[in-house]
Amino acid sequence: MPLRLHHVAIIASDYECSKRFYVDVLGLRIVREVYREDRRSYKLDLELAGGVQIELFSFPDPPQRVTNPEAAGLRHLALAVDDIDAEL
Repeated sequence: MPLRLHHVAIIASDYECSKRFYVDVLGLRIVREVYREDRRSYKLDLELAGGVQIELFSFPDPPQRVTNPEAAGLRHLALAVDDIDAEL
């Protein structure tokens, strides 16, 4: 059984605007910010209370969400478990 939510990954269409929202408006703590030159994208790790994180990604022109995992919007949710093998 999952213990808690580990992280949520979100792809932003406007990185700077999204970063301001999560950091300045919501007050989330920046854990790490990386610019990935090969992908022309940022990855910003933010921490909420209890250690849950948001991974904020950006891409130059993300496609609209259909089934493409690099599209704008929620990318995935990750749950923490005690023993992954026991969960399978």
